[in-house]
Amino acid sequence: MAEQLISTAVHHTLPDSYVRSEADRPRLDEVVPDADIPVVDLANPDRAAVVAQIGAACSSHGFFQVLNHGLPLEVMLAAMAVAHDFFRLSPEEKAKLYSDDPAKKMRLSTSFNVRKETVHNWRDYLRLHCHPLEQFVPEWPANPPPFRDVMSTYCKEVRQLGFRLYAMISESLGLEQDYIKKVLGEQEQHMAVNFYPKCPSPELTYGLPAHTDPNALTILMMDEQVAGLQVLKEGRWIAVNPRPNALVINLGDQLQALSNGRYKSVWHRAVVNSDRPRMSIASFLCPCNSVKLGPAEKLIGEKSPAVYRNYTYDEYYKKFWSRNLDQEHCLELFRT
Repeated sequence: MAEQLISTAVHHTLPDSYVRSEADRPRLDEVVPDADIPVVDLANPDRAAVVAQIGAACSSHGFFQVLNHGLPLEVMLAAMAVAHDFFRLSPEEKAKLYSDDPAKKMRLSTSFNVRKETVHNWRDYLRLHCHPLEQFVPEWPANPPPFRDVMSTYCKEVRQLGFRLYAMISESLGLEQDYIKKVLGEQEQHMAVNFYPKCPSPELTYGLPAHTDPNALTILMMDEQVAGLQVLKEGRWIAVNPRPNALVINLGDQLQALSNGRYKSVWHRAVVNSDRPRMSIASFLCPCNSVKLGPAEKLIGEKSPAVYRNYTYDEYYKKFWSRNLDQEHCLELFRT
């Protein structure tokens, strides 16, 4: 099955199994190239202003970029470098790690869910569970040799940033600072190291089609040299151009539910190009599987009844993985 990986060979033509129907192509010429993307400087000493900026971005866009976020630059650069080194490993080395089973805690795979989808996506990815580290790191790739140490350090830093952002998002909703962190329970943390090889026909396929994230919060480190992330705003796709040393934050479905629909889980997609490969590292903070999720009681009232029913993350995540990635918003299945 590992021969399905697209990073093990150079492709001069796009295989038919990746070609989207005419109505489902990215239409790259219609993408807005330089839209006004919310940017939040976390070094601003005026916390109230930062909280207000984050709240406005969560409401209007469902995502924002952060500067001066506290992740050391050397940690970010090392993570990106070791990710590139991983995807340069030999096909034989990669084949040892390949799996198309979404239930596996560590797997190298391709596209999104090759067992279910009818059209594939131009992406290989390494999926890792990251919390608690001592439980999962022994299963991580042993090559390249620095991989485990470098990615462990990155995971710890990202987790702390996620919890800082939770506090400010909670405040922006008028909730106690620790509300989100507490209500989501002992959170899991996953990582997807995404590799998008050069594509011979980028106008015919996606790296990933339009989707929302099923988790609570996603922290994305983008390749600063190659753009590819796009988000949907008022019916138009907007290119998110990399900013030096910035991280992209996007709200997942669970924060849309917790906010009772006030904040948006952003529709986003990854497009590919024919000139250069692209790498990104996505870190996902996920609720504890067994906790009860749904709108915060403080945000429910006569004038704002609950939009979503209560459920567990285990129930939600299984539903998400049972569908195609680009079907209707999974949260629609949990409306009251």
